[in-house]
Amino acid sequence: MSRMEELESRRRVLIARCELQRTEMALRAQEFRQDPVRHVLAGVLGKEAPSGGAAFRHPLAWAAALAALFLLRRPRQLLTLLGWARGAMGVATQASIALRLLGQLRGTFGRGASGRATRAG
Repeated sequence: MSRMEELESRRRVLIARCELQRTEMALRAQEFRQDPVRHVLAGVLGKEAPSGGAAFRHPLAWAAALAALFLLRRPRQLLTLLGWARGAMGVATQASIALRLLGQLRGTFGRGASGRATRAG
């Protein structure tokens, strides 16, 4: 076998490998297109949602996406943040109960004073 025939043979083998890798990459790209995380990121980044719906353009969606990206690989910080959020929710719950109670008291005393004024007049 001459050197040229050997090189041609190696070339054919390499071309076959390239075709195999190209096919494999096409399959991986198809799997990536069907990935739900990709759909969410496409919506957050302003592209049209794959289901035909409107894209996520709300600032809260951006904040949630950025927070998820920052905390994706940091479970300790995520747990700390969740602890703070839980504490904030507890304070918010207590505050809403107190405000509701004040609103009820204000309504009771406000109606009582206006009811007396209309009866006397």
